Amino acid sequence: MANTMISATIQNIDTSLCPAAELSLLPDSVLAAADKTPLSVFPGFCDVHVHFREPGFSYKETIQTGSLAAAHGGYTTVCTMPNLNPVPDCASHLRDELSLIRSGAVIDVVPYGALTVGERGQTLSALEEMAKDVAAFSDDGRGVQSDEVMRQGMQRVKALGKVFAAHCEVNELLRGGYIHDGRYAKAHGHKGICSESEWKMIERDLALAEQTGCAYHVCHISAKESVELIRDAKRRGVNVTCETAPHYLVLCEDDLQEDGRFKMNPPLRSAEDKNALLQGLLDGTIDMIATDHAPHSAAEKAKGLAGSAFGIVGLETAFSVLYTYLVKPGVVPLDWIIQKLTAAPRNRFALPDKNSFSVWSLDTTWTVTEESLLSKGKSTPFLHEKLYGECLLTVHDGKIVYQKI
Repeated sequence: MANTMISATIQNIDTSLCPAAELSLLPDSVLAAADKTPLSVFPGFCDVHVHFREPGFSYKETIQTGSLAAAHGGYTTVCTMPNLNPVPDCASHLRDELSLIRSGAVIDVVPYGALTVGERGQTLSALEEMAKDVAAFSDDGRGVQSDEVMRQGMQRVKALGKVFAAHCEVNELLRGGYIHDGRYAKAHGHKGICSESEWKMIERDLALAEQTGCAYHVCHISAKESVELIRDAKRRGVNVTCETAPHYLVLCEDDLQEDGRFKMNPPLRSAEDKNALLQGLLDGTIDMIATDHAPHSAAEKAKGLAGSAFGIVGLETAFSVLYTYLVKPGVVPLDWIIQKLTAAPRNRFALPDKNSFSVWSLDTTWTVTEESLLSKGKSTPFLHEKLYGECLLTVHDGKIVYQKI
């Protein structure tokens, strides 16, 4: 460390969005970089919706590779979804994941507990015995189809003082679809997923959350109707928050290609839906941005739109995508994006910030390649894109966990 260099470079390091950052932790290489180009310091990002695939599917991602990828993207806290093997639906199953986190994570990795046994939507999990070790409860990847199971689940989650995070999808409305039921699907002969499959379950859940008082969080909203339902519920005082992902804010069905890296669930919807999400982000209806980082093997993503697995990676590109497509053009202010990536998710899910920050060169461009990604998963719609904003350093709990230079 070279603390004597700090005074010479501090004018080129913007800490206005992270005034508590410990600049004494910056290595000489970063301080030297500040002499050549302005740098920005942000609080450690927090993502409440990632899939690290371990235990059970380590060929897709591990706690170690996922957390390294997160650190590369400026993230210092992530919450891992429970579609694992074994599913964390009781304390003994959760212990498997917690052990892997202790041995492999370079940042804070906080698991979800499954709401129902095996995420099958029928019998409630052993929620009480997992509560102290999980960020929240969810059956992400599967919508809870039974109204009564959802009602009982919300009541128990509320009693534990936790959040329930919902993947909202009505199975009977899916009809074998795999991209948005819109213009592109019709033009290219694909089976579509209607927006109603998402918003209809949100509508049901909001009514149950209003009745039970449960802290309810809606995962990865993609449809304009979802934005309006959540906006109205907030006006009524329902205890609801929601997230969307960077790809829904900057892409739509018009950007689709016949490639598995454009296949995710929910799908990219219409330009009208994208614009509604942007408005919801700006007016506060959408509380936070999460990536739904969902890595798969190359073989699983090489079968086109129809045959590939649902899911893309996003931790390493999230901020750069948001900065390039929303901040630089003046669509969304930088401080608003940072708030959606830091304070908002931490506050809702009661996740601490442990002296964590990242250092960025916003004027530097980098090209997304498979080689540039630390995640095992390489499937992203932003592959080969040149993006602004490069992460040079991430510090977590007083330790450097990623360093570019």
